[in-house]
Amino acid sequence: MNREVRVRFAPSPTGGLHIGGVRTALYNYLFAKKMGGKMLLRIEDTDQNRFVPGAEEYIMQALEWVGIKIDEGVREGGPYAPYKQSERKAMYMQYAMKLVNEGNAYYAFDTSEELDAMRKRMEASNVNFAYNSITRAQLKNSLTLSEDEVKRKLDAGEPYAIRLKVPRKDEIRINDLVRGWVMVHSSAMDDKVLMKSDGMPTYHLANVVDDHLMKISHVIRGEEWLPSAPLHVLLYKFLGWEETMPQFAHLPLILKPTGNGKLSKRDAEVGGFPIFPTEWKDPNAATAAIGYREEGYLPEAMVNFLAFQGWNPGTPQEMFSMDELIQAFTIERIGKSGTKFDINKAKWFNQQYMKLKSAKDLSEYLKADLSKRNISCEQNKLERICELLKERIVFAKDLWNEGKSFFEAPASYDETVLAAKWTTEAVKVITEFAEALAAKSSVNADEAKTVFNEVLEKNGVKMGKVLQALRLALTGVGAGPDLMHIIELLGKEEAVKRIKTALSILNSKVIV
Repeated sequence: MNREVRVRFAPSPTGGLHIGGVRTALYNYLFAKKMGGKMLLRIEDTDQNRFVPGAEEYIMQALEWVGIKIDEGVREGGPYAPYKQSERKAMYMQYAMKLVNEGNAYYAFDTSEELDAMRKRMEASNVNFAYNSITRAQLKNSLTLSEDEVKRKLDAGEPYAIRLKVPRKDEIRINDLVRGWVMVHSSAMDDKVLMKSDGMPTYHLANVVDDHLMKISHVIRGEEWLPSAPLHVLLYKFLGWEETMPQFAHLPLILKPTGNGKLSKRDAEVGGFPIFPTEWKDPNAATAAIGYREEGYLPEAMVNFLAFQGWNPGTPQEMFSMDELIQAFTIERIGKSGTKFDINKAKWFNQQYMKLKSAKDLSEYLKADLSKRNISCEQNKLERICELLKERIVFAKDLWNEGKSFFEAPASYDETVLAAKWTTEAVKVITEFAEALAAKSSVNADEAKTVFNEVLEKNGVKMGKVLQALRLALTGVGAGPDLMHIIELLGKEEAVKRIKTALSILNSKVIV
């Protein structure tokens, strides 16, 4: 019988959503849509001590920004609501008790002080402490205490945790969709807590119960959860759900730019790039952490970039729309090894998507920057400027940075270009060019080029000797879009005025 594909993204609301988490959500979404299935968003807030106000809403907005559409979740609802674990608290104990009653879990009454003392004794003998099939016999739990004593402690309301009773000699096998067969011997596992003393389940019990009840078919999550997978497999087995257990796919890590270890918030700070998709305002922090959106990245560029952080299509194609990614995506094309985080590749994707935008769309970005500076410009000219600049920009903010010379005369001149190119020869040609332009009633780019070439020919000077000096006079810098188009868009009068101003200001800087 074919099973409906149902995947979930299950973050904890403990802060901003790390860009690696967005990648995990994206892979879940692409797989679900490719298979005609559903994508769930479940908020795993069982650890109330780490809960951060605003994080839950932030997660939903961040996913929305990159174009991930949730089918069932806290906001969308669905047949398996509630989708927030704290609101499902009452249902977990029955499954923990089933495990206890069937001998697969037990009550542990050890205090934190007693566990610390045990840990110190073992460390003194150079042995790392783990609550497991060996040490449990020396600790205070329902396996070592009499039934009467256990009942007395429970009736008295003594705090306890419920721990999984991991078999001493068992081999747990997982057929991971990314890594193939993974085998772990139970002697290497400890008896994890399933229910805490506050009555809240741990991640291990809650996520297995919820995945089963919500009919999750595939668990696609980060590699850091691979060590927990054998424990989860045991829980499915002990709860009698082995036949409907989801298939696992553990994604490779996103690595530091150096490739040495997992990408962290600190790496982003050092590298000068964001770690969150959108601005995150931690209520406990003095300043907000800027996101990719605020840095000027387009959501489609981020989706494309993140898709390639661990997956490849097996073809030379690099630019994919979301629909194209859905069609191309397969778990089989996810690599086992971690991928270095390359912010320059993210910029490249953004640049490509900016190039795809129409001049009209780009003009809206530039218009906003002009408005801040009380500069007005008619729409046709604005679009022509954007068309000229689109090959030179990476972000929308670059339109102003690259194009401000269309609206403001130079306030200064690049000293490096000045020292290299502002020669007697260049000044003579530029002076004659300004005079020739002034004699024209108006000029377009082609006419300006013709006039310039005539002046060059008359003086027997090659264009390369003078062009950068002319650009300096008009824009104050040594590089930019086509110079003759700049002259056309500035207009003859403004171009001549700028050249004359530069000649006057830079008169003493001429290289003989």
